Amino acid sequence: MKYLGLVFFFFWIGLVNVISQTGGTTVFPFIDFNYDARSGALGRHFITAYENDVNLGVNNPALWNEEMHRSIGFNQSLHAAGINHGKVTYAQHFGDVGTGAIHMRYLAYGRMDRTNENGDVIGTFSAGDFMLGAGFGRRVNPNLSIGANVNLIWSHLDAFNSVGFSVDMGGIYLADDERTQVSALVRNAGAQFSSYFPEQERQPLPVNPMLAVAHKLEHAPFRFSIVAHSLNRWDLTYLDPNAQPSTDPLTGEVVPVETAGFGEQLARHFIYQLEILGGELMRVRLAFDYQRRRELLVPNRPGMAGFSTGVGFNFNRFSIDYGLVIFSSAGFSNLFTFRTNFDKWKS
Repeated sequence: MKYLGLVFFFFWIGLVNVISQTGGTTVFPFIDFNYDARSGALGRHFITAYENDVNLGVNNPALWNEEMHRSIGFNQSLHAAGINHGKVTYAQHFGDVGTGAIHMRYLAYGRMDRTNENGDVIGTFSAGDFMLGAGFGRRVNPNLSIGANVNLIWSHLDAFNSVGFSVDMGGIYLADDERTQVSALVRNAGAQFSSYFPEQERQPLPVNPMLAVAHKLEHAPFRFSIVAHSLNRWDLTYLDPNAQPSTDPLTGEVVPVETAGFGEQLARHFIYQLEILGGELMRVRLAFDYQRRRELLVPNRPGMAGFSTGVGFNFNRFSIDYGLVIFSSAGFSNLFTFRTNFDKWKS
């Protein structure tokens, strides 16, 4: 019980210390990207699945476990204009001590034109963001696992650099049959060591306290998950500072700027995830992220904004996953994952 209290103590610290954060005031937003295909297919913040997928421990360090021993995962996403991001993860179990891991994430923006004040191209430059992390998880009893990740962050934009660090702390409760799992997590607690410009003030990181619950049906191959994210900030809506009240042309009444009500603000905190477990070979995934849909949809062509889907195949010695993240009718992202366990290649 003392371990469960420790998890929620850290969760509460992450919640109250950053309660006033708002969008656009944090640094290193790339640390919350989807870096593996399974998490991408399930929306984002897939933090409740205690099993052998080594990539999930980066999302929630409480998921590091002995089934990941000597497992490695390679993840890649491709975008337009040469932009891409990816992740490499390796885990090792240490007997009764717990499971340790190392992981590296990167985002490469490709080559860009360097121009002068007149818009003339005078060369090119590159930019990229990087994270190097180490994690540790331990199952302290049959129903509870806890863990932490520590990450070093480096952002390189042409001649400008910024360095920081972050810590992720999580816990997961597993029912006796493990079909029901509940996670508590604080991601990105940390600081910016140095700013891009000497005179620039250091900015906070996008701290994100989350709660999630998952349940697998006993007699059907479905696992449902729901994630409550950004619990340090109630109102996730964007209010245009330039918006002004308008006048109804028929009645002459003043129409105030529209603001989100209680239901709208509540709905933006949830991601709904479904995984269809087609035996040992194949898994199909589908998710809906209401916040992403409201932020990124094209008003006259909402389409499938906020939805994501994907599929995974588990072979004898390795697994392959694919995820499709639909941002809006104007853009989407493809993610690919290859993972394996070195012990499976022994003759």
